[in-house]
Amino acid sequence: MNAKNHILFLSLLGLSLFLNGIHGTGHHGPGHGHHRLKALILSCGSSASEKDADERTWEPDEKYILSPDKGVMTKSDTQDPSLPSTVPYMTARIFKSETAYLLPLQNSTSRTLLRLHFYPSSYPNFNISNSYFSVTAGGVTLLSNFSSYLAAQALSQAYFIKEYYLAAGKDPTLTLTFKPSDKYADSFAFVNGIEVISAPAVFDADPVLAGSAAGSINDDHQALTVPIEASSMETMFRLNVGGQYIGPANDSDGLMRSWYDDTVYLYGGWYGVATRANITVDYKGLPSYMAPLDVYRTYRRMGPEATVNLASNLTWIFQVDPSFMYLLRLHWCDSDMTRTNQRVFDVFVNNKTAASEIDVFALTGSLAAPTKRDYVVHVNNNTDQLWLALHPHKASKPEFADALLNGLEIFKLSDNAKSISRDLTPSCQI
Repeated sequence: MNAKNHILFLSLLGLSLFLNGIHGTGHHGPGHGHHRLKALILSCGSSASEKDADERTWEPDEKYILSPDKGVMTKSDTQDPSLPSTVPYMTARIFKSETAYLLPLQNSTSRTLLRLHFYPSSYPNFNISNSYFSVTAGGVTLLSNFSSYLAAQALSQAYFIKEYYLAAGKDPTLTLTFKPSDKYADSFAFVNGIEVISAPAVFDADPVLAGSAAGSINDDHQALTVPIEASSMETMFRLNVGGQYIGPANDSDGLMRSWYDDTVYLYGGWYGVATRANITVDYKGLPSYMAPLDVYRTYRRMGPEATVNLASNLTWIFQVDPSFMYLLRLHWCDSDMTRTNQRVFDVFVNNKTAASEIDVFALTGSLAAPTKRDYVVHVNNNTDQLWLALHPHKASKPEFADALLNGLEIFKLSDNAKSISRDLTPSCQI
């Protein structure tokens, strides 16, 4: 077998994240998810503007290509039935040499939300299995020696989306560069769609380093925090814990994110109890763009059996790339407890204490008020797994020995070399 086909895709589970009448008060956009942020949305290889299945207009990409060589405009030979829309996936732009886009930014002082859409299908005169390429954006390496064909094969998916939050810079434009690999003959790069959005302040505080403090959540000031303002990051997982899939059209504030069911990531066959609360969610001081209402109305808890809970953890496990820092964002909204010390629990990330004595009611001061907390952990070379575990905090003697979680997001942070990608060369063989 060709050595290329032995490439190890350690983050493929993360890639699978992107395949495929609510009460609420507080600050949120009209229509809850139908408000649209200003965005540059490009259908690559298209010659005219077209609307997708969500009625978003995608414009042609050619005028944004900086390089003299504009690449090849093409259309796929086949339409997979799993495609959510023909736009942007049925057209592609193929690059046989290094090619750059120059993309205007609405707000260069905020993070840029960048999505790259890939449909590694059959294109006339091109063998998609020969496509290996790298992608950089604003000097940050997003993909290195990447084969979307092998990624899609391993995932058993026809298409996928790569999503990034790029650190803010001073330039009012973003240079996005595609470079075919020089390691393989007849290699080429391609892309089907590009989204560029000036993101709101989604990352508004530095995360706590897991293992840096074992005190209560009220002692977070004693823990070490990790500055992330200069870090770019890739979205690896985004889960609606205890709930169902939330599609882009139903995300909050027009960010068009997808939130997935967490069930496949639960460890040990113990699912706890998934619950949907019939209660009004009040965002209070939390911006609604942090997560849509349905994330905060559904949750997973350990269950009613205190003895079982005290002897167990509610655990999720994820496959990730080693040698990177990961940011975990935990979303909570307690719709059951009406006073403090009723449900108190600890958070562990890769067997390190991220937070102790979490009491969601104490954090928010009221019933059904959402909140979130961010933690970071370094995954070393010895493992490709990331664990999240919740356990009742017995020492505080809460009324209920239980723990809960509403939503979870996991982001991979860029390293000191300004890379978010692992170079998947033939030396990384199965």
